[in-house]
Amino acid sequence: MSGETMLSVFLGIGLAASAGFRVFVPLFALSLASYAGLWELNENWEWMGSLTAIVITGVATLAEVFGYFIPWIDNLLDSLAIPLAALAGTAVMVSTLTGMDPVITWTLAIIAGGGTASVIKGAAAGTRLTSTVSTGGIANPAVSAVETAAATTISLVSILAPVLATLLVIVVLAFVFRIYRKLRPERRGSR
Repeated sequence: MSGETMLSVFLGIGLAASAGFRVFVPLFALSLASYAGLWELNENWEWMGSLTAIVITGVATLAEVFGYFIPWIDNLLDSLAIPLAALAGTAVMVSTLTGMDPVITWTLAIIAGGGTASVIKGAAAGTRLTSTVSTGGIANPAVSAVETAAATTISLVSILAPVLATLLVIVVLAFVFRIYRKLRPERRGSR
């Protein structure tokens, strides 16, 4: 794999992780980056760099971000966003991979893109559910603010420094797995 191809893989992984926090933030960031000429997209995805795509993903981003600040609506959005995050993670990954065999492109997109987004979205949804149950939803806006900041930060770092973004994603995934192990009930011994 060439250096440019590896950078596009790192970009895709970073944006997919961001999709795990907010579905539309990485799509909007990618549209802006493509429009500004910072990143070339897969020829089938060049439409993402159009002004129309920027407007649509920008409006969707605003609606999603503000919707997550409304307790109980945020849990509804999470139930919708879990499958959408997998799709968005796959989409941003496939859109950034250029010059690769389609089988490799789609395999990487589904596993690395959709998988990363799904793992992070599942953990985020679990965090929000725990917050809702333990605080009656009062702490949910704080959880939403952290998730939005994470999505924005990871998207920006992915576009400007893809290798650093991949390292950031590894740290986030390690944190997610650590929390998962703490929350998972311990088994008392096998029978």
